[in-house]
Amino acid sequence: MDESKKLWGGRFAGKTDPGFAEFNNSFRFDRRLFEADVTASIAYCEALEGASVLTAEDGNQIRRALADILQKGKADNAYFNDSSAEDVHSFVEARLIELTGDLGRRLHTGRSRNDQVATDFRLWLRNAIDDLKAIVRNVQTALVDFAQANREIVIPGYTHLQRAQPVLLAHWCLAYFEMLARDRERLSEARARVNVMPLGSAALAGTSFPIDREALARSLGFAAVSRNSLDAVSDRDFCVEFLSVCSLIMVHLSRLAEDIILYATTEFGILELGDAIATGSSLMPQKKNPDSMELVRGKAGRVFGDLLALLTTLKGLPLAYNKDMQEDKEAVFDAYDTVAASLNVSATVLRNISVNSERASVSTGYMNATELADYLVRRGMPFREAHEVVGKVVMRAIELGKELDQLTLTELREFSTLFAEDVHIAISLEQTLISKSQVGGTAPKLVASALSAALQYLNE
Repeated sequence: MDESKKLWGGRFAGKTDPGFAEFNNSFRFDRRLFEADVTASIAYCEALEGASVLTAEDGNQIRRALADILQKGKADNAYFNDSSAEDVHSFVEARLIELTGDLGRRLHTGRSRNDQVATDFRLWLRNAIDDLKAIVRNVQTALVDFAQANREIVIPGYTHLQRAQPVLLAHWCLAYFEMLARDRERLSEARARVNVMPLGSAALAGTSFPIDREALARSLGFAAVSRNSLDAVSDRDFCVEFLSVCSLIMVHLSRLAEDIILYATTEFGILELGDAIATGSSLMPQKKNPDSMELVRGKAGRVFGDLLALLTTLKGLPLAYNKDMQEDKEAVFDAYDTVAASLNVSATVLRNISVNSERASVSTGYMNATELADYLVRRGMPFREAHEVVGKVVMRAIELGKELDQLTLTELREFSTLFAEDVHIAISLEQTLISKSQVGGTAPKLVASALSAALQYLNE
């Protein structure tokens, strides 16, 4: 088959402008759908045979040819070189006609590129989501490994980038673990809506051939068939939802990157970047730059752009299919590539950082002030009054150049006679951590239990 002869060319007498032809061509990126297209075509061949459009002999010949095309395409990337095909569907059909002659032209009976590409895209995205879930899990594993290796380390917790209260480093790791757990849930939920088959909807009105759509769906592993042909060929909600999940993943990775970048600065000094994940300066020999995490943080904006681009493309489209929708693939492919790479790099970073336990010290910054207020509450003082009293204690400590646990009982009792001999035990680091003993807190026993639960989650 001459690939320059378009699938839609019968109605046209003149030649397509070369510039427009190039502008219209999608094979350079939709060739990613090759395996999905051939797989769906094999299943559709069986459906045509079941509808008596093809004989068993013809069906077997087409399927053998399609299997040969699939094998060649998977084995040798050069198989796609120098093709003038308009898109992946044209490419596969051209190869099929080369192998089977006129018989290959019968495969498209009752099928449109509209329901064909929608089916191919869903097949590809279903696998892509499964891949991303596994990669997200890898980052979660790296977080748990890092937490396990530093179980005893306590770091400052921050609000407004001001030292707030001490937390276990493992508790910090598990915060990101939870974010990624929600991301995996969202990927699973999105996959359920991806897993609906549009094939059999034809161009927009449905097929006039007796295709058993339910059997066709089962053969392709779809959980359901689309209920409305107009919606089926024009729906790209599943792409938007995927890009939305990708955007949230990148939000979480960007927040992780920001923490690591900050904690690895000389000013914070909590983390040390390994040589495997840092770069140097072309001018300043002393520099160790966190380029790995800065790139992850930067690529978040790229994925957000993919989401916004597709939303903008879809917002004014009339039913049913419009060529604007060709823009869906590059956005989804780019987001998948970017998120997968960012996840893999983040896991590598987590496996190549170490903790500076001295700089992670929580002995400064009055981070036990809340515990001092809680102490007064347990002694009978209303919290608002206790909060004000401790605020004044902090002011005095600053004047004296002392931390709260360095103030003597006499100095403390200048502000309230409720302070007693046990106050220094109550505001010690150990007791400060132990006291956060309700579900979700940073108490060592709770964090140990949370780590066990995280390991169980990863093994399920």
